[in-house]
Amino acid sequence: MEPGGLIVLVALFVLFWLFVIKPQRRRLQEQRELHESVAVGDEIVTLGGLLGRVRSVDEEDDTLEVEIAPGTNVRVVRKGIAAVIAPGDSPGDAHE
Repeated sequence: MEPGGLIVLVALFVLFWLFVIKPQRRRLQEQRELHESVAVGDEIVTLGGLLGRVRSVDEEDDTLEVEIAPGTNVRVVRKGIAAVIAPGDSPGDAHE
């Protein structure tokens, strides 16, 4: 193989890593941190689009009890959380 062809191949791999692999790893790390930071009282949005407030956290099986309406509680897997809504934000702004 010619040295020029090898350089191009290595350059393409580096560009692929910079523009595809590294941002994907960063997004996964941010999502992992979000899931770990959810606490009782947080208002969340699930991947299915449900809005609710966290009432309890079960660390043993990694689930949350979320109140989606007064007196209506559901269990949600921690990985099913899309975003935590900051106080004062609207639900549509949660994923920005």
